[in-house]
Amino acid sequence: MRTVLQRVKEASVVVEGKTTGKIGPGLLVFLGVGKGDEKRDAEYLSGKVLNLRIFADEAGRMNRSVLDEKGGLLVVSQFTLYGDCRKGRRPGFDQAADPALARQLYNYFVDLLRGAGLAVETGIFQADMQVSLINDGPVTLLCDSRE
Repeated sequence: MRTVLQRVKEASVVVEGKTTGKIGPGLLVFLGVGKGDEKRDAEYLSGKVLNLRIFADEAGRMNRSVLDEKGGLLVVSQFTLYGDCRKGRRPGFDQAADPALARQLYNYFVDLLRGAGLAVETGIFQADMQVSLINDGPVTLLCDSRE
């Protein structure tokens, strides 16, 4: 399971002209589910997302988590995080999980985040989405449950 985390001032996702999720300060989380991923991958990454100290403290150092900040979380499914661009000019997606499994683990990941008591918004799984954000920093990090 993979995430791209972006610390944001605000972020939103629109599907078919309707906003399905919107947050103020917090994290935009792009989530990809790969073949072989299990609940333990979602548990590991949700803990990482909630506890990474990537928000500034009073001294301006990255020393606070989204939990400390009581920030929002916008989670967007993104199978393209498993795109393999090493050969040819068209990415291959053989390592992305089957959509049924991916949906199940995506929902489980979102439920784990919601269990922390923060505002959690989402896109719509497998939809064509338009994501808008104001990146804060910018701070963008990659996390992988397998590495």
